[in-house]
Amino acid sequence: MSGKDHFRGKVVWITGASSGIGEALARRLGRMGARLILSSNEAAELELVREHCGRGDDGIMTLYLDLSQPEAMAAKAATVLERFGHVDFLFNNGGISQRALAKDTGLEIDRKLMEIDYFGQIALTKAVLPSMLERRSGHIVVTSSVAGVVGVPLRSAYCAAKHALHGFFDTLRAEVWEHDIKVTLICPAAVRTRIASESLTGDGQAFGKMDKVISGGIDVDLCVDKMIAAVVRGKEEVVVGKGMGRRSVLVKRLFPGVYSRVVRRVRGV
Repeated sequence: MSGKDHFRGKVVWITGASSGIGEALARRLGRMGARLILSSNEAAELELVREHCGRGDDGIMTLYLDLSQPEAMAAKAATVLERFGHVDFLFNNGGISQRALAKDTGLEIDRKLMEIDYFGQIALTKAVLPSMLERRSGHIVVTSSVAGVVGVPLRSAYCAAKHALHGFFDTLRAEVWEHDIKVTLICPAAVRTRIASESLTGDGQAFGKMDKVISGGIDVDLCVDKMIAAVVRGKEEVVVGKGMGRRSVLVKRLFPGVYSRVVRRVRGV
């Protein structure tokens, strides 16, 4: 089955769809004929994305979603299921990053990153999962990060939340495979999006600028190409990127001492 046929007519819910990887996914999957639910906490930007997805009103829905409010996810899922009946693909893509040393990061910022990047994701997944189990069909795709596998300076809370995603979704995969539900973890290295400028500093302010790591990353459309290919092939986990960012996962696994020495020099600003 081609990538286009894989998504044609399927119901695809994308969080973080107002910019970056989520926006690029929405545009690409819309052109592939998917029926889309686009969610983020930026309602105006969502409507702009909607206009470029090539779908009529019957094939696309925008739904405001704040991942810092996991208690709202059951109601959001109910709204989607009432409209579309089911969800074939759930792209847990929304989130926020960090740019601050651990010693300078307030505990409330650690909690906020964990709330958005971990609890929000699993709350939405748990809200959609029963309908997938009932149909014995579904594919959950999680935009994690290389930072979900290795530690990176200035991103302690972000790394912690992404590591937690791996623990949860690796376990979920082992629990639902016999119900014909797939789970794919996507681990991008640096991708040229707004993630750096929108990252939180230690006191919760926006970092407000691009950093050297992100500016040297891959184009967002190339990232989406790799993501879609991984989903079509049913891959469990894929690292996307170039250079040391991509190689860091392998280096960490095979030569942890070498990785430790290299990562000490990373500051990313």
